[in-house]
Amino acid sequence: MGAGTEPDGSSRSDEEWERFLRESVEGTADAPEEPSARAREVASRLRAEPDRGPDGRRGAPPGRPRRHVGRYAVGLLAASALLFVALAPGRVVDLVTGSGSSRPDARRPTAQDPFRGSPAAAWASGAAGITMPKQARAVGWMSAAEVDRALTRSRDFLVASSLDRGVLRGEHPERAIALINPHQKDVQHLLKTAFRAPGEKNDPLLLFSRFQPARAHLVGDVVKTRGALTYREGERGALQVTADVTFVYPVAPTGGDDEILRTIVRRELVLSWDDPDKVHTEPGTFSVTSYKYDMTNGGCGTPTGYFVPPFGPGRHADASGEEVDPYDRDTPFGRSGPAGDECGRATRS
Repeated sequence: MGAGTEPDGSSRSDEEWERFLRESVEGTADAPEEPSARAREVASRLRAEPDRGPDGRRGAPPGRPRRHVGRYAVGLLAASALLFVALAPGRVVDLVTGSGSSRPDARRPTAQDPFRGSPAAAWASGAAGITMPKQARAVGWMSAAEVDRALTRSRDFLVASSLDRGVLRGEHPERAIALINPHQKDVQHLLKTAFRAPGEKNDPLLLFSRFQPARAHLVGDVVKTRGALTYREGERGALQVTADVTFVYPVAPTGGDDEILRTIVRRELVLSWDDPDKVHTEPGTFSVTSYKYDMTNGGCGTPTGYFVPPFGPGRHADASGEEVDPYDRDTPFGRSGPAGDECGRATRS
């Protein structure tokens, strides 16, 4: 095709004319008012063709099936997904339910959240988890006010014996012992020998929670608890208080890695607040009628006077013990002596 001619006789290429005439069609301010025949021909052709793209190339013809590529890609992805399901159905279930290998890590206790994955996470902390009777009433030789005071001191004993930080570190439980009738010979014998030479008949763990500092330490400042104090009239008009409380201790190895276990101890104590006119006792003290406890993740075998959490990869090696749920508070329990050689297997911790 020949080139257009300018008024001064110079010529333009087809591309220049097309650009010039496109600007004219779009209403550019400096477009000519009356295009030549050549200009009108090129302008008509430009109107009939598709618009140019951003890079100056012609657009695709209107009838080009652009969507076929997208449909092919979707079909390929769907086929790949079906193949994945066929080859690894278990992995698909893990991804959907969250039960894969990452799930145990999500429930693993940490230093910031040592009760993660445990039912105890929803329990109260410390003494707040030990429920007291709503209203005391007179019993035997005690008035309602004296019963209320005796219940408070009974809870004080639980705090001093199983929640005190020093006692948990293995220190001597002086405040707790001060609440026990000093004239009760059998219990006083236990207290005098248990800390010096723990044995099967005299084990401080029967009444106190202790960890050996060189082996284990409590993680954080919280011990979770759940339980209650109840009372009734006992022998010779005494006030008999029964405590049934579960304590959950998160512990880690001293100087070791970041492994955290939860030692779970459920205690039942029966305390007798005796009439001093009938029983040789001291004001503000009680006699210990009975003591029982169940424990998981606290060791077993020869008594050492301390709970011994089974840290390390071999903690599940002993499968000889009976399965127990340490959080089941509806089942009767009780260990009135040392743990012996058999370890119970906790179904959860």
